[in-house]
Amino acid sequence: MLETDVRSPEQLVERASQIAPTLKKNASWTEENRRLHDETIEALADAGVFRLRVPKRYGGYEADTRTLVEVGAVLGQADASPSWVASVYWIPTWMAGLFPDEVQDEVFATPDVRICGTLSPSAMAAPAEGGIVVNGKWGFMSGAHHAHWQEIVAVLVTPDSQPLPVLALVPMSELQIVDDWQTSGLRGTGSVSTVAQDVFVPQARVLPLPAVLQGQSASVANAGSALYRSPLLPVASASSVGTLVGLARAARETFLARLPERKITYTNYEHQADAPLTHLQVADAAVRIDEAEFHAHRLAGLVDQKCAEGSEWTMEERARARGAMGAVGARAKEAVDTLAGASGGTSIYDGVPIQRIVRDAHAASLHALMHPSTNAELYGRVLCGLEPNTLYI
Repeated sequence: MLETDVRSPEQLVERASQIAPTLKKNASWTEENRRLHDETIEALADAGVFRLRVPKRYGGYEADTRTLVEVGAVLGQADASPSWVASVYWIPTWMAGLFPDEVQDEVFATPDVRICGTLSPSAMAAPAEGGIVVNGKWGFMSGAHHAHWQEIVAVLVTPDSQPLPVLALVPMSELQIVDDWQTSGLRGTGSVSTVAQDVFVPQARVLPLPAVLQGQSASVANAGSALYRSPLLPVASASSVGTLVGLARAARETFLARLPERKITYTNYEHQADAPLTHLQVADAAVRIDEAEFHAHRLAGLVDQKCAEGSEWTMEERARARGAMGAVGARAKEAVDTLAGASGGTSIYDGVPIQRIVRDAHAASLHALMHPSTNAELYGRVLCGLEPNTLYI
């Protein structure tokens, strides 16, 4: 077992801030090559980013979700792709803590272990002696190129029971990568597809998905940890929103950095900063960024409070978590769009970061679990007294 040096949330955020120049330097390479640069991976590891959700007994920090939001925002302000990949790794890493302790011993034996994953049951599983055999394909596997393990979901079909979605941990060496990540946004996340062909998974590395969604754990060692006292979706929601906050901050930073040198073509404004329209646009974007931060921090506060208390989540609280995640995405995207619209024709050149920020923000807001409208509808549905129409809550 490892012991970790004690780092406060402030220290963890500061370490993330220190690697921002490296992320910015590699941003163009990352987008062009559709995966994170190896130097970026090394920088994230050195900053402790991959250990934020690792149990302390393996050298991790067991960071709270407020810390994840702030670290994700700092990384996202530098470049959305490494922030997104880090956020994706945090969620399956937390989920690995729900598996039996002997499985955790195997997974966390790798220093700075990286686990990619999905919640989509797009594969089939069949019972086998000592475990299951899986066949299928999963898309949108962010960070797969640099991952050691993948958390997969498959539908287990047995002769004497109903089909059951199961969650399993599989070494990346046993999966095939399909390089199909040709996209307009978040290109650097390398969110390729992966394929399993007759992959055997030992029973110890298999959990029923419904139990995982409720936060039920097979771990003895983690039973007393506050980190594992919440169901999956609120935890995942709070783990994901930092990237969007960072993108909105990056849009403001980029816009204001270019502002002193810009005029408004075909007008008498020699300085864009003198135009009342610019004042309104900047103020509107700033307020929307504040709103995105508010929803992100309130969501993290809710998750951290429930974890500390160990109290049951109400259905309304679960729906509120999804609603808050969607609100962060909506407000952040609105801020980005406003500032991009004020950036002028020269902003469409590859060398101007705002065009990449726009594409990344749009791509993030289209994610099935982050989509603002989907989350708002779910929240409103529950507030109106109806049952949720999804298991992912």
